[in-house]
Amino acid sequence: MQRTIVSTAQAPAAIGPYSQAVAVTVGDGKQMIFCSGQIALDPATGAMVDGDVSAQTRQVLANLGAVLEAAGASFANVVKTTIFLADMADFATVNALYGERFPTEPPARATVQASGLPKNARVEIDAIAIV
Repeated sequence: MQRTIVSTAQAPAAIGPYSQAVAVTVGDGKQMIFCSGQIALDPATGAMVDGDVSAQTRQVLANLGAVLEAAGASFANVVKTTIFLADMADFATVNALYGERFPTEPPARATVQASGLPKNARVEIDAIAIV
């Protein structure tokens, strides 16, 4: 199995012992890209962005997009995501912003409420893509 660590300065550096993403070659030269969960950290400062769950969700999606791009993928290549919410009351807001990135043929998805996310984030999203 060939695996490649994906890293970009356009997304926040990992805040623990993990990679932003790992790409694994599978059959016929295709790659599966396993993106770690992204929270609303500003890549330039490493600080959480100011604002409500909408602002956080926009930053999370920007961070995830940057990791996907560094791996040679885009949101169109995503086949599975997981959304972690600090409060399920934020579901409709997050869902609407998420839907903007997947206007047609959205990936499979799970959404769960988590009792605590890193840095007191309101939302975290991870993804698996195939290119």
